[in-house]
Amino acid sequence: MKTLIVAEKPNQAKLYAEAYEVAKREQTHIELKPCGTFPQGAIITWGIGHLVEIALPGEHDEKWAKWNLETLPVIPSQYKLKVAESKKMQFNAVKKLLQDADVIINACDIDREGSNIFYLILKVAGIKNKQIKRLWINSLEVDEIRKGFNQLQDNKKDVLMHDEAHARQIADWLVGMNGSPLYTLLLQKKGLNEVLSIGRCQSPLVKMIYDREQEIKHFISKPFYELTAKLTTSSQNVCFGKAKVKYDTPQQLEAFLLENGLSIDREFTGTVANVEKKEKREKSPKLHSLSTLQAVSNKKWKYSPKTVLDTMQSLYESKLVTYPRTDCNFITDSEFSYLTDNVVQLQVLMNESFTADTTVKKRYVDNSKVQEHFAIVPTKTVPDATKLASLSEVERNIYEEIVRTTLAMFHEDYVYEETTITTKVNEVEFFTTGKVERNKGWKDLFIKNAEEEAAVDDESDVNNILPAVSNGENVVSILNSKEGHTKPPKPFTEGQLINLMKTAGKTIEDKADSEILREVEGIGTEATRSGIIEAVKQRGYITVTKNIVSVTPKGEVLCKAIENTLLGSAALTAKWESKLKLIGQGDLSLTTFISDIQIFINEMIKEANTNITNNMTLDRAITSVQSANDMGTCPACGKGKMIDRGSFIACDQYKEGCKFSISRTIAKKKIMDKAINDLIKKKKTGLMKGFTNTKNTKFDAMLVVKEGKVQFEFAKK
Repeated sequence: MKTLIVAEKPNQAKLYAEAYEVAKREQTHIELKPCGTFPQGAIITWGIGHLVEIALPGEHDEKWAKWNLETLPVIPSQYKLKVAESKKMQFNAVKKLLQDADVIINACDIDREGSNIFYLILKVAGIKNKQIKRLWINSLEVDEIRKGFNQLQDNKKDVLMHDEAHARQIADWLVGMNGSPLYTLLLQKKGLNEVLSIGRCQSPLVKMIYDREQEIKHFISKPFYELTAKLTTSSQNVCFGKAKVKYDTPQQLEAFLLENGLSIDREFTGTVANVEKKEKREKSPKLHSLSTLQAVSNKKWKYSPKTVLDTMQSLYESKLVTYPRTDCNFITDSEFSYLTDNVVQLQVLMNESFTADTTVKKRYVDNSKVQEHFAIVPTKTVPDATKLASLSEVERNIYEEIVRTTLAMFHEDYVYEETTITTKVNEVEFFTTGKVERNKGWKDLFIKNAEEEAAVDDESDVNNILPAVSNGENVVSILNSKEGHTKPPKPFTEGQLINLMKTAGKTIEDKADSEILREVEGIGTEATRSGIIEAVKQRGYITVTKNIVSVTPKGEVLCKAIENTLLGSAALTAKWESKLKLIGQGDLSLTTFISDIQIFINEMIKEANTNITNNMTLDRAITSVQSANDMGTCPACGKGKMIDRGSFIACDQYKEGCKFSISRTIAKKKIMDKAINDLIKKKKTGLMKGFTNTKNTKFDAMLVVKEGKVQFEFAKK
């Protein structure tokens, strides 16, 4: 029997091959020698990510080849698939290997996209009635790869995951192929010289960010007044208390004081009514899912979610961490067992020493909570100090965060004593709180210096030792009023966008131990959310400056255009995601879901026409975009305006024949705004260093506008 293993990417195939003896390596596949697992040997081939994609609208029907409002909606009766032109050679090789195979093993990534990639290849290759198995592993270590191939699963769940992913793929295609021409053409009628990209997940995300900005912009700060007391004990120790009363005006506070026979800045005798001491324990954080790791990494190091995912993929392929695209915070008994065996090695690696508690705790280890993937933890392969030092700074930071969070599971609780003194002054209660650390426990793994400690724990009453007092003791009290102001909500950081999508905008308190309930419907998946953020950045809808997210003028146009429509509804998008999960569980058909999306497309078209036609605030936003994008007169034709298109700047007289444009990346060098302005206004830049030619050699040159193009000009020797 001929066995064919289909990996998702070439590097993945290479790592599988390292677990066995290789007989031959070819450009499109690797042949394995016979062994216990594969008695007749096996062949490993690969995709290059998605080899197969849904064809463009014009490839379904000629009437959809050009954008036209009259030909919408774009809803094919069947969705044609095609092989990407640049990937045809690999596809043809995979197709032939599939035809020759008796047993086919899906060894693509263990998520719904991995299943989708595999089954779309089979569909276009015309493969039917073959035995199909699924490799399901959470680590690329040699022993885990061998174990996985010896314990292959059937493909029942795999087929459902493909249906889920393909439903997502068709839904995104339908929204994009209808929404983008619909909104672009309608807005062009109102004067917008831009192409708007509409996305099922992207558009609601931009709208949620915009809504927060509007909330901040229109927030009116209101004053409030609190009552405080300086309390001096008989032993002349001083502490401060705060009453729970809070008033909107000084007059209301004054009335309260008169009612209780009190006044500001006068001495009163107070009485200690109660002294309560409580020992409190804080357990270590849950093990990381991808989203919690992205949030923590953004907070600590300002890493973007995409940077974290890319780094995690690198660490995964280096066999240092388990599967990264997981939404689970639990591990099973199996992972806990090997982590217990490795806990001393991990302590040595992190230069930490403590007595590990190896009892199983449900907070971290729960087989029933692990479905497809478990939490992100270190693999059985513990690197030495040299290997750790060889990692990049980003890799090392993220790897250490994972290791320290894992070690925290074995550490003691963080323990502190909280003391609350209640003092009565003319029967008005004042409360004084102090918090004294008794055992840092797991926090010792994370807090390494005073600066970090201040960033991690900004509570002013930590280690605030209160004076020794007893019930009934008299104290001298001097009252004071404190004016405060209500504060607007804070703008989102890039890391907070992950939770924003995960909860579809539902507010969750930012606590170290906050847990997002699994039943909350979110936008996207662990695997896709960072890509969604990158997409809205690349399309010019948002910018990120010093980790703070802002909506651009172009993004504002989008938000005003989809305001009060289904397309701008985060809740609706979240419900779609929950329906996709039902498809993956076998509780909803792909056909039913797509029918719902088609109904949505028709509603979207009606809403867009109504919403855009009579929207005056949209006119002002369009004017703002046009002004922001106008970068000057075209240096080639001298007639048109140079318009910022994101990745390039182009003349707006394209239809009249001027094809001049300036790319933001030339010869692998990013072109800064000053150089672009020089090209537009002076037709020439100064000498620029760091270009790279096709032979990967660096060179220096000036950029000039000649013959309607941007060309290099070299300094005379």
